[in-house]
Order: sequence, then structure tokens, then C-alpha cells
Amino acid sequence: MEELNQLILQRREKLLKLQELGVNPYPYEFNRTHVSSEILANFDTLQEKEVALAGRIMSNRLMGKAAFFHIQDMQGKIQIYLKKDEVGEKTFEIYKLLDIGDIVGIRGKVFKTHTGEITIFCQKLELLSKSLRPLPIVKEKIEDGKKIVYDPFSDKELRYRQRYVDLIVNPEVREVFIKRSRIISAMRQFLNRHEFLEVQTPILQPLYGGATARPFVTYHNALDMKLYLRIADELYLKRLIVGGFDGVYEFGSDFRNEGMDRFHNPEFTQVELYVAYKDYQWMMTFTEQMISHICQEVLHTTRIRYQDQEIDLTPPWRRIPLFEAIKNFTGRDLAGLEEKKLRHEAEDLGVAVENTWGPGKIIDEIFGQFVEPKLIQPTFIIDYPLEMSPLAKKHRQNPQLVERFEPIIAGKEIGNAFSELNDPIDQRERFMKQMELRAKGDEEAQVLDEDFLRALEYGMPPTAGLGIGIDRLVMLLTNSASIRDVIFFPHLRPEQSNL
Repeated sequence: MEELNQLILQRREKLLKLQELGVNPYPYEFNRTHVSSEILANFDTLQEKEVALAGRIMSNRLMGKAAFFHIQDMQGKIQIYLKKDEVGEKTFEIYKLLDIGDIVGIRGKVFKTHTGEITIFCQKLELLSKSLRPLPIVKEKIEDGKKIVYDPFSDKELRYRQRYVDLIVNPEVREVFIKRSRIISAMRQFLNRHEFLEVQTPILQPLYGGATARPFVTYHNALDMKLYLRIADELYLKRLIVGGFDGVYEFGSDFRNEGMDRFHNPEFTQVELYVAYKDYQWMMTFTEQMISHICQEVLHTTRIRYQDQEIDLTPPWRRIPLFEAIKNFTGRDLAGLEEKKLRHEAEDLGVAVENTWGPGKIIDEIFGQFVEPKLIQPTFIIDYPLEMSPLAKKHRQNPQLVERFEPIIAGKEIGNAFSELNDPIDQRERFMKQMELRAKGDEEAQVLDEDFLRALEYGMPPTAGLGIGIDRLVMLLTNSASIRDVIFFPHLRPEQSNL
């Protein structure tokens, strides 16, 4: 800490010296003509041409009356050559007061050094932002043709907490978030081409619903009422189907007051979409087509590698009923078992069962421990028990099941979908059973929403719905091990120090 304070003090002293030289260390603009990648890719046409670019100083070699340094912009790095006789004594003096991390504007001509590196011969240097805090220096060296990195900025928690530093010193991190943006863009284009309408629904809700989760609670002073951050978009989007829209979708932040691990963050992003006059069979085909299309658009292939596993997203994907999958991996046939027998089977398998759990939660826990992690290739798990899915339509062949599927890839579900329940009487009965579970102590059970029931009573057409976890999809398509790697600013415990 003492060393850091000393380095910050030295930079502040340089800031004062720059101001004494008449330099504004934080000017208002700089007009660029190019970025680094354009210059590197078009050297033949830009050689000896004047260019203007800007970036952050990432290396610095002062050699008497000349210097070589690299600047980094969003597109990459490029070398700058600065000579005192070219820029003048004052500019050279200013340069000597600059540090790694400072942002500068450069005007000069493009050339190649004797070693063949494309470089800008600086004719004008302008300080655009003086950095008062030193960057962690990541040293690189080429040995036997391979890049060796020394002292990397690799502390995971520090990288998540100071994402701005992570993005500067680990440029590959930036590529993850560029891909994230492209994944969302490709999905939006796919949905728009299929005539879905993008909409927005409330984040602050008087009742929370659409999923089994604990909410975050807040308070609205003007209305003198408690509100909840939404845990899902479902119930409002289905109100829009009632209102006459044939297909709607929403990219939204949702919030669940639950545990955190490498697959869960309390604030996360998902897309939910609903289409009238379709069922879950149609939605399965649509889902595999959409995911494979996004993969092709972003990665130019439907074959990916995730955590040392080769995965083929090419349709069609496997479809396996839930109870069949459980039997395949545990040897236990749980179909039709009452709660007492389910508890016995779970305990016999070594699953710790809580007293507040109903049959659906017990089955879900068994599936999560023994089946889901083993489903590596894309698989639709279909036909869930009625108790697990209070918003899904009963299965047309077996009323003890519902028409629901979850797409599972690389051992983790990335979405959830139903033939949506549109019978208001059945829906009320399901809500009442959820309220019984709440009375037993299940805080994640869904609450009864009278306005949603009223909407269903006006009539909702047959509807298929789907939710896809954007963060998990991005994890998959960027080979990221943790959800925190694909969220710019994941939630963390408070810092112990402000330094």
C-alpha cells in the first residue's frame, strides 16, 4: 500500500509539472482518422500517409533523444516512434512526464521499422488523459516463437471488482463481451425475422411471479407500497398475448435473491419469448434452430469446444422425457411415486431433502445431482411432473405431466419452455397449491396473482413460451467457466479497503 501511495504521489507531481508547462491534462476532444487495426491491415495503402489515432500507453522505451512506445485502443496495439528533433523540445519534455496508462493522441506518418514492425512516426503528441493510478504491468516475452506472460493481472476477484483494469491489461476479456453483444444481436435479428415484437415490461412489480425464486424487496414512497424486483418476465408477456399480440420477446434483467456460484448471479439477463397458436413441440424445433443460427453467425460454426468438451449444436437435438432420463442415470423409476416414497428414494440416493420440499422439488434435486451434469451434447429434457411446473399446460397424453422442456448443454440447463397454461380455472388451482407450499415454508413457491388470472379469464390463445439465460448461453459460446466472466460487473462482497 505504501508503494502504491508513493507511485500515485509521483504521478500527481508529474500532473502539476504538465500543468506548469501549459498542458491541459484532460482536454475535450481528439479527432481520429484511424484505429490501430485499420493501419495494421492496410499498411500498403497507408505507408507514408498521415494518420491520427488515440490510445493508452502500454509500453515505453526512452532512448536519449528518441523513444518507442505502444498505444492500445479498442482494436489492438500499435507502435509509436517519437523523435525530439521532429516534435520539438517542449513536446519531448511533455512526453518524458507521461506514464504507462496515460491516454494520448498521435498524429504522424505510417512506416515500418528495420525489424519490420508497422509504426507511426509521431509528428504531434497530445495528452488526452493523465492516469493517476498505475496499471498492473503485464510483461510479455517471446521464447521459441511462443508468447510468455509474466506477472499477469490474474486475481479473479480483483479482476471482477476492477473490470475497467481487467479490460485494459487483459484484452482477450474484451473479446468475450464483444461476442456477448454479437450473440444478443444475432438473437434479436433472428426473432425479428420471425415477426416477433420486442417489448418492455415492468421491472418493479407489485407481485413477483413466473418462476420459483425469492425476490428482492423495495418500497415506493409516493405510492406507499412494497414492490419487488422481477424474478421473470413471464406473466406480463403473457398478458400481451391475451391483448392480441401474436409473438413478443423481451431482453431483460431479472433478479433473484438466492445463492451465488459459477452459474448464478443475483442479477442476470434472459430473453423470454411467447408466440400464439404454437406448442412446446414447435418451440423445441424453434429453439434448436435459433441457438445453432446464433452460433453460426457469431462463431461461423455449430461445433464448439467448452471446457475441454467437443459439442455439436447442429439440429436436431436429443429429446428425452424427464423420468426416463432419471431412470437411465440412477436406475430408479420415480414416475407416479407419492411424496413419502420420493423422499425415501432421494435419501437412499444420498440427496439431503428438506422438510419444506414438495414432490416437484425433490425430483428436481435428484435430476440436478444425477442427470443434468452428465448431459453434455444438446438435449431437450421433456415432460415434467405436474408439481414442478405451475404455469405449464397439462400433457395431452398424461395429465400427471406437463408439456415442458429444458434445453441442457454441457451439463447445465440454459432455458425453460412450456405449452403455456391458458385455462384460468386450472391456473388458479395450481396457484393455490403453490400457496400451500408457501404455508409449509417454501419461500420460493409462486404467489397467487389475481390480475394475471383475470387476464386469462378474458382468454389467451394456445401459446408456447421460452426463456433463455443469456449469461449461460454466452458462457457456452465463449468457453467461459463462470457467469462472472461474462457479466461486466458481477456482484461481490463489499471491499475491505477503498485502495
